[in-house]
Amino acid sequence: MACLLRARNLSFSVARRVRCMSNVPENSVYSGPKSQNPNQRVTLSHLRQKHRASQPITMVTAYDYPAAVHLDTAAIDICLVGDSAAMVVHGHDTTLPITLDEMLVHCRAVARGAKTPLLIGDLPFGTYESGSNQAVDTAVRILKEGGMDAIKLEGGSPSRIFAAKAIVEAGIAVMGHVGLTPQAISVLGGFRPQGKNVASAVKVVETALALQEAGCFAVVLECVPAPVAAAATAALQIPTIGIGAGPFCSGQVLVYHDLLGMLQHPHHAKVFVAYLNLVLLSNIIGFIANFEVTYLFQVTPKFCKQYAHVGNVINKALLEYKEDVANGSFPDALHSPYKISRTDADVFSNELQRLGLDKAASAASEAVQKMVTTK
Repeated sequence: MACLLRARNLSFSVARRVRCMSNVPENSVYSGPKSQNPNQRVTLSHLRQKHRASQPITMVTAYDYPAAVHLDTAAIDICLVGDSAAMVVHGHDTTLPITLDEMLVHCRAVARGAKTPLLIGDLPFGTYESGSNQAVDTAVRILKEGGMDAIKLEGGSPSRIFAAKAIVEAGIAVMGHVGLTPQAISVLGGFRPQGKNVASAVKVVETALALQEAGCFAVVLECVPAPVAAAATAALQIPTIGIGAGPFCSGQVLVYHDLLGMLQHPHHAKVFVAYLNLVLLSNIIGFIANFEVTYLFQVTPKFCKQYAHVGNVINKALLEYKEDVANGSFPDALHSPYKISRTDADVFSNELQRLGLDKAASAASEAVQKMVTTK
């Protein structure tokens, strides 16, 4: 009997040691979304509150654990695990080659590092176009296997709208994406800005409205003229997140590597790197003053030689980006490069009025005036 008791105690001890070596909490059932405690994690309710209060939303695209930890430290609202990892991390020329399994690896890494931002995973090309069943299955995997809180899909064709609606009806939050949609470069003829003529501008607004009607909680507007983004933002009742779309969106998103000046991509404005360098130079004195204090709290292995302290620069850049978005100084006219002619802007406003979107028409007209004033 004593031998049996000792064996049971030994078995329990080994089991406890195995559990303690695991990085999965004992109460975990599956690797789905983290508990959405409003005091700890950004939720859709939190984003709606910021939108109602006209408080800018900050979003950064990241692909790995270290980047996710930095976003967490800077209290960025949303972390998007984008299919742009195909270009930024894997070195492809487009976003098309990345697979769902590769995306899931990035999602899981980010989910382990970002504890407070809302986590959104992109549906990669070829994983949701065949029908609503395929779209829902892919979205479920992004949440259950990737640990995301929501998904993002591109485009506004009827099939994409139908897919978005099906995913929402399956109980999964969806962010839309219009304007320059990198998965559609075969149709667009490359990474080309959208909304630069009347027909294209109206299509951006109408597509955003269709995604809202499908149940999306927000829409990304990529590479469109600022007046077009202003019109879409005014027409919608959900937040718009701009990238290369001017200062009139509900929030902004940049790729982590881009805003830190790490590397550049064909479909992103290269002028931002110069802007970041100017910001860092203007703040170099403050950085040096804080360096020693920050360094004291860094823990590194004794065998590790530190050739640079990039983490301090990264955190400073993220906080400055967050502050610029919050106070409305980014993006300014310099970083809103895509233009629509004054003539086309007037026709666009008239077309919006004809569609019954008077508020959107006024927003577009006001945006034109503001962009001229801030040049």
